Amino acid sequence: MRRIILPILVLCMFFACKKKVEKQQRENPIADNYTEEYRPQFHFSPPEKWMNDPNGLVYNDGVYHLFYQYYPEDIVWGPMHWGHAISKDLVYWEHKPIALYPDENGLIFSGSAVVDKNNTSGFAKEGETPLVAIFTYHDMEGEKAGRTDFQTQGIAFSLDNGDTWVKYKDNPVIGNNGIKDFRDPKVFWHEASENWILSLVAGDHAKFYSSKNLKEWKYLSDFGKTQGAHGGVWECPDLFPLKVEGSEEEKWVLIISINPGAPNGGSGTQYFIGEFDGKKFVSNQKEPKWLDYGTDNYAGVTYNNVPNDDRIFIGWMSNWDYARDTPTKKWRSAMTLPRKLSLRNIDEEYLLTNYPLKQVFELPGEVLVESLNVSNLATETINTNGLNQSQISFTTTSKDYRLTFKNNLDETLELVMDAKNNAFLLNRMESGKVNFQAEFGNKKHFMPITHLSQGEYEVKILLDWSSIEIFIDKGQYAMTEQIFSNEAYNQLIIENLDPEFSIKNVKIKRVESVW
Repeated sequence: MRRIILPILVLCMFFACKKKVEKQQRENPIADNYTEEYRPQFHFSPPEKWMNDPNGLVYNDGVYHLFYQYYPEDIVWGPMHWGHAISKDLVYWEHKPIALYPDENGLIFSGSAVVDKNNTSGFAKEGETPLVAIFTYHDMEGEKAGRTDFQTQGIAFSLDNGDTWVKYKDNPVIGNNGIKDFRDPKVFWHEASENWILSLVAGDHAKFYSSKNLKEWKYLSDFGKTQGAHGGVWECPDLFPLKVEGSEEEKWVLIISINPGAPNGGSGTQYFIGEFDGKKFVSNQKEPKWLDYGTDNYAGVTYNNVPNDDRIFIGWMSNWDYARDTPTKKWRSAMTLPRKLSLRNIDEEYLLTNYPLKQVFELPGEVLVESLNVSNLATETINTNGLNQSQISFTTTSKDYRLTFKNNLDETLELVMDAKNNAFLLNRMESGKVNFQAEFGNKKHFMPITHLSQGEYEVKILLDWSSIEIFIDKGQYAMTEQIFSNEAYNQLIIENLDPEFSIKNVKIKRVESVW
């Protein structure tokens, strides 16, 4: 009997374990999905389906929340939900269930979230602290009917640190008197006026509101009808203060995304430096300034409630010119790496810098090149696997050099520092798959270099399976671009075209997957 019972028990245990594993795999398909073609290995992307704007970026009780525009039925844009993920360090992520679903008021478009520490909203019971999300409702039927009031603002709250959400019974909290593009609320607590301040966009400008309780909002002022870039619709505003590096001076920064109208085509993010008195934002800035000159950093906003008051930014790594057409199959779109924003005063001009968090550079991985110098007017060719999942860095005083990534198919991604034209150029025209959309690989992309540090400066390049992010002079200049090579790059050619200065301490590290 024992010899019969034991095999039966083992068989039962086997099938029980098998069912448990299958259940886990169904609930968490990461193991399969994160090895598919072009899947980022150290950037955030959804397990499957469509994603765009980051939403509700907030830190609370040791957790960084990332909500995002999500359509769970297809890899093209559709009825918007808020997807959800959490992290302890902004590099390793845990996927969570969908946070907000469409309802009778409309789809759930972009917005923000705050920690209501003093329970001004009244949503919490004694001893609890609510998270409050503020988002745009988009009424598709109203839009189809030709109305102009189809976007309004609603709120929801969570009493379990973002795991579950309850929508406010009296939504919407801000109505619409007939503004076609009226969306993307970003909220913060303004200590000086003891008010919640909300910024949103209205087509070609920003609007500001105040509230004591997150439910009842008072209109304050407008900004931007005659300032900044106006090649397209304004989206995703974010207003916040920053200290100027090396001083106690504080300025206010307003980020505004625009589509189209970016310097290299399609979507991009501009910023303004000025003052905010609790009612009005004022800037004497004459010309547009750009957070990132690449074509694939859009709709980015910053975290609320971050320790040490750091200003941490994440953007959507895509462009509306071709976002629906990129050659992925199960998922579409990723986020940029998390970046700390800083403010510098250079030659009496305020410049916003963005630079990856230190934990990004501390990700584990194999060192492929420890330290390499490239002399003036010299060329070095590095042959190594792992370039499509790597961090590359060097320092130099040279203003003339070319880096070319290459694979066995002779596909090339070219980066050029051009002293003659005071520019940095990125050429992905022959980088791999480029013909899925006319605008993707049709020209070189240009970034003006006008305030580069005198003497030696740093260059950091982060290359993932389908993206490259370049940071020059500690993030004073940044470019973010998608790439879709048909094979991984296995050769890096460094040409130093400068007759005087060398390129020093070239390091290459293959980064282990965070998934």
